[in-house]
Amino acid sequence: MRVEDLGQGVEYAASQARQKELLAARIADEVEDTLLLVEHAPVITLGRRRTSADNVLDAGGIPVVQAERGGDVTWHGPGQLVVYPIVRLPPGRQDLHRHLRDLEQAVIRTCADLGLEAGRDERNTGAWVGGRKVASVGIACRRWVTWHGLALNVDVDLGVFERINPCGFDADIMTSLADEGLVVPMDEVRERLVRHLIDVLPG
Repeated sequence: MRVEDLGQGVEYAASQARQKELLAARIADEVEDTLLLVEHAPVITLGRRRTSADNVLDAGGIPVVQAERGGDVTWHGPGQLVVYPIVRLPPGRQDLHRHLRDLEQAVIRTCADLGLEAGRDERNTGAWVGGRKVASVGIACRRWVTWHGLALNVDVDLGVFERINPCGFDADIMTSLADEGLVVPMDEVRERLVRHLIDVLPG
């Protein structure tokens, strides 16, 4: 599995376009499975849930864009590590629920490496720490090739979530590694998360 890091401060449109290029290329078997990594410039994205736009309270100049993924509204920006796995799900693994669980598992293992116990909420996607959400997950799939993925809050200004009802929740549902007492270099988080994603995903 190849890894492509777009870097920091990337506009959402640029990463969305790159995802679509890789998606088409993977469907055509022109590239390997790819983990596309990015720290976005501030952006609010709307999932396919019909009411997602209603959960934008006050964008305050932050761009609001429609995404192809499932789910509700969320924020991306500095201090948040976003990973878009462009991965072909082979026969026997063509289960989107399992794919979501695999993404959550990679985050849970990453947190464990860093000394933080994270887990799942049976009713809601993502990775959770003590009832607060440290990572959001939302995916899309075309011809059994996945795109979109996960966003892990490493060291973000949690106040930005007050501009929305993130994933339909009140803003105080969100947390970050830093807010849980883990001040970890982004490079270390990136390295560990990539390793666990390669381990749990097919390919």
